[in-house]
Amino acid sequence: QVQLVESGGGSVQTGGSLRLSCTASGITYSSYCMGWFRQAPGKKREGVAVIDMDGRTWYADSVKGRFSISQDNSRNTLYLLMNSLKPEDTAMFYCAAGLGIGGSCYAADYLYNYWGQGTQVTVSS
Repeated sequence: QVQLVESGGGSVQTGGSLRLSCTASGITYSSYCMGWFRQAPGKKREGVAVIDMDGRTWYADSVKGRFSISQDNSRNTLYLLMNSLKPEDTAMFYCAAGLGIGGSCYAADYLYNYWGQGTQVTVSS
């Protein structure tokens, strides 16, 4: 049984930092596209950052230069380091695992089969 468990969310002020973690059981990260997604109240879920099987990364324009995705395959843990947080980053953040298409990874949520329960990030001004 596959299980993804996020942690590290919380409340910070504008400009603050958080590091989210996602620990997996039942899958091996190095064989999957791994992504962080977020959903703010009243908005659609959006891709934030993706890392592929070779360690290549993709970021949404809104977080480029501020967020960094990484993974520790030895610990089967995915991370999202978030710096310079803004109130518009407030959302529930989810990690997800999927196989992509033809060996390539994308930030489309329908390509991800496994999801964590989410961790809340709140940024106050």
